Amino acid sequence: MERVVSPAEARQAIAEARREAKTIGLVPTMGALHEGHLALVRASCRRAGYTAVSIFVNPTQFGEGEDFDAYPRDMARDLELLAAEGVDLVFTPGVEHMYPAGSSIAVDPGDLAERWEGAIRPAHFRGVATVVAKLFNITTPDLAFFGEKDYQQLKIVQRMAADLDMAVTVVGCPIVRDQDGVALSSRNAYLTGEEAAQAIALCEALEAAAEAVAWGERDAAAVEQTMAEEVSAFRLVELDYAVVVDPRTLEQVTRIEGPTRALIAVTLGDTRLIDNAALEPPPVRVEDEKDAQEE
Repeated sequence: MERVVSPAEARQAIAEARREAKTIGLVPTMGALHEGHLALVRASCRRAGYTAVSIFVNPTQFGEGEDFDAYPRDMARDLELLAAEGVDLVFTPGVEHMYPAGSSIAVDPGDLAERWEGAIRPAHFRGVATVVAKLFNITTPDLAFFGEKDYQQLKIVQRMAADLDMAVTVVGCPIVRDQDGVALSSRNAYLTGEEAAQAIALCEALEAAAEAVAWGERDAAAVEQTMAEEVSAFRLVELDYAVVVDPRTLEQVTRIEGPTRALIAVTLGDTRLIDNAALEPPPVRVEDEKDAQEE
């Protein structure tokens, strides 16, 4: 496994892989790796002949008063984990490499970034879109792997790649959860023992939403209320939002007539956690349709 820190070194390593006609896979991360990240790495190793992983805690996606300085970092452990997975290249730039003096151009993430996390963290997705665009330009991947846990981020990156004609396929990978159902996140490390026990509120709310839809609930507001009620049972958890949205536009829906997405965000102690799940009504059986017409 090769480690480089400058864009020039990364480009040279990728160029050598290209000369060998290898498909390039990229897994962008901010380090503090867990099984969720490693699932993305394994997906890349399966589908690409050459896997690059970036580790960069991007300051431009943190707002004032957020946890940039406190964000967990453990480079030695991260490198050990990536070597064990058979990663080919690890790109670990510093801020001076990604944002040289005088840098002033940023990527506008568009209307997908105006709601939910974007409304609460106004500069966040601008920073995400900018750094991901830079990583794509440096490593020129054929495939880039992102987790569905950050669903809004995934949709923004996919839209950016399409709208800017980037020659990369952005692959969304399933959420990885612990044995209690809690979505893995680097920020889980901030939680106290009691807070960690209450983090299950998110997945229980999403499970309740999925169950309601499976039993025939089609009113999105009722499903959102179900999620809110589940969260209210956890005294340490403060709900930021629980919504049902169109999975492509992220706009809130009123009726659940086809595939939708439930998004939830909470504050637990000093930590914000997000999660989501697909919601889809079961297909209507022909017999049920006939009965409805006869009635």
